[in-house]
Order: sequence, then structure tokens, then C-alpha cells
Amino acid sequence: MAHLFVGISREDPYEKIYLHSSNGKKVRQVLWGDWLTLAQDEDDKSDTPKWIWVRWAWSDPDPSKRQLLKIKRKHTASARPMEIIFVDVGIGDGAVLITPERDMGDNPIANSGEERIIVIDAGKSGHMREFLDGRFKAYRNGFNFHAAMITHPDADHYYGFNRILSTEKITFDRLYHNGIVELNSEKNFNRVGGTRIGRDGEPYLAKIVPDDETMRDLFHSSNDRKNWYASVVGKGITKENVGEFQMLGVNIGDTEDERYWVPGFAPSDARAYTIEVLGPWVEYPFDNEDPTLRVFDNSLGKTKNGHSILLRLEYGNFTVLFGGDLNRAAEMFLLQKFSGLSDWPSSKEQREKMVADASQRLSSHIMKSCHHGSSDVTDEFIKAVEPAAFVISSGDQDANYVHPRPDLLGRLGRLGWGDAPVLLSTELQRSTRDIDHSKLVKKLSAQIEKLVGCEASDHSEFNFEIDRGKKLKALLAKFSELALPSVAVDGAIYVKTDGDLLITAFKKETQDPKSRWFYYVYRLTGEGTLELVPSDDRH
Repeated sequence: MAHLFVGISREDPYEKIYLHSSNGKKVRQVLWGDWLTLAQDEDDKSDTPKWIWVRWAWSDPDPSKRQLLKIKRKHTASARPMEIIFVDVGIGDGAVLITPERDMGDNPIANSGEERIIVIDAGKSGHMREFLDGRFKAYRNGFNFHAAMITHPDADHYYGFNRILSTEKITFDRLYHNGIVELNSEKNFNRVGGTRIGRDGEPYLAKIVPDDETMRDLFHSSNDRKNWYASVVGKGITKENVGEFQMLGVNIGDTEDERYWVPGFAPSDARAYTIEVLGPWVEYPFDNEDPTLRVFDNSLGKTKNGHSILLRLEYGNFTVLFGGDLNRAAEMFLLQKFSGLSDWPSSKEQREKMVADASQRLSSHIMKSCHHGSSDVTDEFIKAVEPAAFVISSGDQDANYVHPRPDLLGRLGRLGWGDAPVLLSTELQRSTRDIDHSKLVKKLSAQIEKLVGCEASDHSEFNFEIDRGKKLKALLAKFSELALPSVAVDGAIYVKTDGDLLITAFKKETQDPKSRWFYYVYRLTGEGTLELVPSDDRH
């Protein structure tokens, strides 16, 4: 079916846009870039050019959710923005990048055109799979994604791919990683193959995985899949739903303009956008010139995190930095590399010059904050990026990290661009239902005690068992109420841009479909300075 997209007003970008019923009543608020499947048969019957009829949720298996609605023609567009969704995966990271090409064929579910969809990390649980299924109907109809990306081998970034890769219907042309592979379940650096001393006397990882052949050789047999990371990669091999495994990094792979790019997203690919690889920084300290990564603070955790895949996306006038799980040691290392220094500057003036030099490569308008809002970061790195908005992916429901750290939030506000940088967090943007189960638990407990303690003295054994079974079934039905989800609105954060305007959006706590979104709008001024468009609190 033919399709359009929800547009945005250049004169009033905060103008609310709605889908309407046949009598013109507002039904639901929609957001810039939302997909609109046209109901051409209805549109042809229309006697006014003011409205366009659309089929909303037409592919939903529940017929009650399908609606024939209309939208003002002036609120539609033939082009759509680039979209980045920072999915609320709980603890961990998970983002989906959808490029702005329009040509997907007539089926919004089929990835048959030039559009590229990249899943950057997938959290630890099944939240990313649920999002992909809801957005793309991936598990019902099958779907081909351009790429999956594991920024580094921590379970809160990669294990969500375990469920995503569990079916042959979901395929990825490539799975990118940072070269560090968990080979077994041992502790410390033995887990990743140990360390070696380089020519400079510093410790480095003894083994990284730079290419597809090496990855497949390591995990081609089920006997070699003895940890979570191996099970994820193993599924991609067994199900044959990963076309190629490939490491990303600086100083490895092809260069263009003396820089490193995600394949297919370099300047020569002639797209309206590019994705540069800024980390991990690969080195060659061994006599055999094998590529490797240095050890940070003699810690496996800091080494894995510090060598996260670091990406900088540029589209038109706007830039976005994906900061992985960088830490203080890694940031200091990268700042020195990007400013051409061999040692950390000792004076304030030298550090300021380093920041200014490194900002030529790192400066970005939006930043996915490092390591879920950990405070183990440097002021200098934040200054070099100097974003107008920070996105923090966090959730401590099964951990004790206290992310985002309150002191880190203060530092971000102080060091970001402008007088009032915007701080967005999947955990803070999430809202929960106010549910008190105490009365229900007390009532059910009493009924269970009565059911367990009753005797069959006044009944035949047959009738007693029937009666007992009915009561047990009724109890189980009531217990299901305790399993109702507590999350009313997830904390997903949406970034959308066409290269001239950019919005950062999230859903409101209200359940009213006519008032679903809160967002900020940014544009560049004539002097090249980023400007937050005032909203007057109208949205």
C-alpha cells in the first residue's frame, strides 16, 4: 500500500498533529516521521483536498485495534527524518537507528529498499525483541536488518540478541563487534584469552577477533559455546541469520580521508549522512604486528568497557555521538590520541588545548552518555563533545549501580552546551502504575489456607476433588492480577532529524492518546550555533 509520513511545521514545530475520526474528532496524537499507510480507496471518495485517509495499525492481528482515520494533508510529508530510538531496555544499552531513505517498497514491514536499520546493542532481557516486534512485526512476517552491533562484550549490551537471533526469520547482513570476545567462563583476563606485554612494556590483550573467519572458527561447534557471549554468536552461526561478523575500530579496516567509517556510511557512499568509527583504538605493539587493544587499569571490566565501539553520526547540520561504556582511563587515552599527545597534559592550559583539538573529532549535538550515567568519566571528554542534549540509558532493577549518578547529572548540566543542556534518561522518563497488591495478597492467602485445610468428610471423594479443582482454578485466575505490568509508559527516547531540524522526544505519563508526546526542537542559526526553539509549554 502507498504511504506517507507525518510532517512537521517549520513555522511552528511544536504544533500538535492528530489523526481524526470520520466526523473530525481528534483520536490520537502522532509524531514527526510516523508512518502513514494510505487508504486510497477512501481518499478517492473524498470531496475535499484538506484530508488524507489512512489505515492505522492495519497489520495488527487484533482487528479491534485497526482504525480508518484521517489526517490534515498539510500535516503529511513524502520524506521522513532519520530516527534513533534509545529503547528502554532496563539495565544496559539498546538503540535502533533507522535511516531516512523512503524506498521500502509498498510493504512497511518488508525491508526491501535502500533504508538501513541498525540495532546498536540489545540490553540484557527481551525488551529489544519486544520493541522490534512491535515496530516492524519482525517475528510474525520476518525481517532483514542491515546490521546488529555489540559495542562491547558485557551482558547488559549483548544478551538481548540471544532472543532476537533465536529464529531464522530475523536476519542481519552484518554483526559488528569491538574485537573482544569472551572465549570461556573463566575469571579475569583468561576469559578473553589473556594478556601479553608489548614492545613498549605495557600490557595488551593477547587475542582479539578481527574478522568473520576467526569468529566462526571459534564458535562453529556447540562444544565451544560455554558462556553467554558464545551462545549469542553461536545462534547467529547455527541459524545462519548473520551474514558476516566484523570488528569495527580505528586503525583497522579501510580508511577514507584518513578516517574510519562504518562500511557503507563513508562520505564516498554519497548518502546524506555518515557514521564515523572513533573507537576502539587498535594498536600493533607485537613483533608479529597482530592488531590488539591495550589494557586499562589492569581491569578486564574497564578494558572491555573502555574499548566500546564509539560512533559519530553526522546528518546535515546535526551530529550524534554514541558513547558506549567509556570510562575515565579510556577517555583520557582517546583524548590524547585525537589531539596527537603521548602523555596527559599537566597544566590547565595544556588540557584546554587538548580539549579544543579533540573536539574537532568528538564535538556532537546529541550524546548517548557513557556507561549509563556512571561518574567514572572526565570533565575534559564531556567538554570536547559539549552536547546540547544527553541521553542516558539506565535501569537498576537487577543491579546495584545507582545509575545515573546524581553527581554525574550535575556535571553534565554544567559542562554541556548552553545555559540549560537537556538531560534525558530512559529510567527517569519511564512511568509506573501505582499498584498496591497488599489487600489482594491478604485475601488470596486466606482463601489458600482455607482450601488447603478443608477436608472431604462431608463430600464424596469425587465431588470434593471437583469442587477443589474449581476453587483452585478461580484462585489462579485472581493470582494473574499480580502479574500485571507495573510500567505504564516505557522510557524510550526518540531523536529525529532531517539535517535542519532535530527533535528529542519521549512519551508523557498520561494514558491519553491525544496527548502522548513531549519533545524539544533544535535548529541551527545562521551563525552555525545550535538553538533550542522555545515551546511556550504548548506541547
